[in-house]
Amino acid sequence: MPDNQYDAIVIGSGISGGWAAKELTEKGLKVIMLERGRNIEHIKGYVNAMKESWEFPHRGSRTQQMIKDYPVLKRDYPLNETVLDYWCKDSEHPYTEVKRFDWYRGYHVGGRSLMWGRQSYRFNKWDFEANAREGIAVDWPIRYDDLAPWYSYVERFAGIQGSKEGLEVLPDGEFMPAMDLNCVEKEVKKRMEAHYKGSRHLIIGRSANITQPHYARTNCQYRNRCWRGCPFGGYFSTQSSTLPAAMNTGKLTLRPFSIVTKILYDKDKKKATGVEVLDAETNKTYEYKAKIVFVCASALNSTWILMNSATDIWPDGLGSSSGELGHNVMDHHFRCGASGTVEGFSDKYVYGRRPTGIYIPRFRNIYNDKRDYLRGFGYQGGAGRGRGVEVAELTIGADLKEALSVPSDNWGFGITAFGEMLPYHENKVTLDKDKKDKWGLPVLSFDVEIKENEKKMRIDMINDAKEMLEAAGVKNVKANDWGYHVGMGIHEMGTARMGRDPKTSVLNGNNQVWDAMNVFVTDGACMTSASCVNPSLTYMAITARAADIAVNELKKGKL
Repeated sequence: MPDNQYDAIVIGSGISGGWAAKELTEKGLKVIMLERGRNIEHIKGYVNAMKESWEFPHRGSRTQQMIKDYPVLKRDYPLNETVLDYWCKDSEHPYTEVKRFDWYRGYHVGGRSLMWGRQSYRFNKWDFEANAREGIAVDWPIRYDDLAPWYSYVERFAGIQGSKEGLEVLPDGEFMPAMDLNCVEKEVKKRMEAHYKGSRHLIIGRSANITQPHYARTNCQYRNRCWRGCPFGGYFSTQSSTLPAAMNTGKLTLRPFSIVTKILYDKDKKKATGVEVLDAETNKTYEYKAKIVFVCASALNSTWILMNSATDIWPDGLGSSSGELGHNVMDHHFRCGASGTVEGFSDKYVYGRRPTGIYIPRFRNIYNDKRDYLRGFGYQGGAGRGRGVEVAELTIGADLKEALSVPSDNWGFGITAFGEMLPYHENKVTLDKDKKDKWGLPVLSFDVEIKENEKKMRIDMINDAKEMLEAAGVKNVKANDWGYHVGMGIHEMGTARMGRDPKTSVLNGNNQVWDAMNVFVTDGACMTSASCVNPSLTYMAITARAADIAVNELKKGKL
C-alpha cells in the first residue's frame, strides 16, 4: 500500500475523531487521523496540570496582552492563564460575525476533549421525536432505541459516574459508582423534591470522571483541574482513552499540523477518493487516499471542509445538494439562573474538589406541562462554602488564619439553566471568501441568533430557578441573567444535519453524506435537534454506530 493510501481517513482528533479512530482501527482498518494543530502527549503534555495558583505569573488570571490576542475568548471564562495554550489564538484564526457568535476553539490533538465540562447525558426518546411531532425542521432519521445500545457501549469504555434514577426524561446509563452530593445539596434535594412531590429531581451531575480504576487509567483524584489535562487519566479524553486504544492496534497513523482543505471527489464514481492537506508548518500540500472518510473536525469546521470541497458538480460544497449545508446552527443558551445562601451548616465542610455539580433534569413541556414555547431546559450547579471572611482587615496574615479556623455559615447554593435552541434554517454559516486566515484560506461567516422561543424559555429558566431555591429554604435568593450570545455554550451543532430525505438534509440515518456515501460526518454538525443536555455523549454513540456501519458496508463492497 502506498505511503499515502489508507483504508480510512479521520479528520479531527477531538471526542468524535478519537472514537472514529478507535473503532475503525479495532475493526481492522488502516487509519490516518489528521489534526490541524500540534500534538499534546498524554501526561507529559499537560504542563500546568500540577501547578498551584501561586506558580502562575498572574495567579491564573488574564493579562492585557491575552485580551489583545484573544478578542473572542475574552468574552467569557475560558480566557485564563492556566489553559491558555489549549485555546487557539483568535488573532490568527479570524472569522466574520454578521451577528455576534462566540466561537471557542481548541486546535491540537485531543481538541476540546481536553477542556470539556465532561457532563454526560443521554438524549431521551422525546428528543428524537420532537421535530416530527411539532413540525420543526426535519425528522430525525433515528430514534432513541437505535442509539441506546451504542450509548451503553461508549459509556462502558469512557467511564461515566452517575446514579440510576429511573427517569424517562433522563435515561439511565452504564454508570460507575456515583460521586456524592455534599451535605447542603442533600438537604436542598430533600426539601425540593418534597415540595414538588417528586415531579422535579435533583441528582449528582453525570460526568466522564472515573470513580474506579478503568483500563490503564487511575480513578479521579478530586483535584478539579480536569481541563488542564489529567495525568491520572481520571476523565475521558482522546489522550487518556481512545487514542491509546487506537495506537495499541498498530493500525493508526497520527499526523498533527495537517489542515484538511478539501475532500477529493470522483464525479464518475460519486465517491470521495481522499483529502487534500495543507501542512500548517511548511505550507506544503499533500494528498491522502482512502476508501472512507470520517469528518470529525467539530461542527463548524467539518462544515467548512464540506463547503470548501466545492466542485463543478457541487458548487456550494460537498453535501450541498439539499441547500441545507451550513444552516440550522444550534447551541445551548444559558447564563441565567439563581443563587442564595443556606443556613444551619456552620459545622460542616467538604473534602476534596469534586469535579461535577448537581443536575436538575427537564420538567417543562413534558407529560401534562404545557408552556407558551417549545422544548425545555435543565439546571447545573451546586452548593459550596466560602471562606466566610468579609472584613477587609482580616484577609491577610494571622488575622486571616484565625478567621478561617472559625466555623462559618457562609454556604451558598446556585443553579444555572441550559436550554434547548431550535434548529432555524436562517441561522447559518457561509464561507467568507473575501477574508482569509494566515494560510490564505477563506473563513466562516456567522449569521446566528436566538429567537422568540428561546427568549420566552429564558423567562421560565430564571423564574423557575428562583422559585425552586426558595421552596427549598435557600435564603437571600437572587435571580440572574448574565446575558447570552450564541456559541457561549460551546455546544455548537447542526450545519450538516441528518435526515430521511436527500432533498432536506445533508446526511442519512447512518451519518453518510447523501452526495458521497463513503463520507461520514459524526460530530456536532450532524445533529438534527439539540435537546437541552450536553451533547458529547451523543456524539460518541453516533460515531461508534457509524463506524460499525461503515466497516460492515465496506466488507459488503458497498463503499
